[in-house]
Amino acid sequence: MEKETVEAKLGLLDYKKYSQTHITIRNTSANAPCVKRCPDKPCVTVCPAKVYEWEAAHQKILVAYENCIECGACRMVCPYDNIECDWPPAGHGVKYKYG
Repeated sequence: MEKETVEAKLGLLDYKKYSQTHITIRNTSANAPCVKRCPDKPCVTVCPAKVYEWEAAHQKILVAYENCIECGACRMVCPYDNIECDWPPAGHGVKYKYG
């Protein structure tokens, strides 16, 4: 049996986009932990849906909330508890299905 890639498995998801983000980077100032104290940026590397991207030119994390699969990995790996996730209201967000 052939193993599916993460990308192929993510293709099995339905998602109803909500008009507002459900993910907030708490501190986005020039002194934010993402900028000053977090060289590895684990949220960027651990997220299977590629929600987070480090933009070095502007020294900030970009958030593509509409990609979120609501797994919570970002909150677990952020060493500074700088990510807040409030799941989208009922009827919005990810809907898991099996292929």
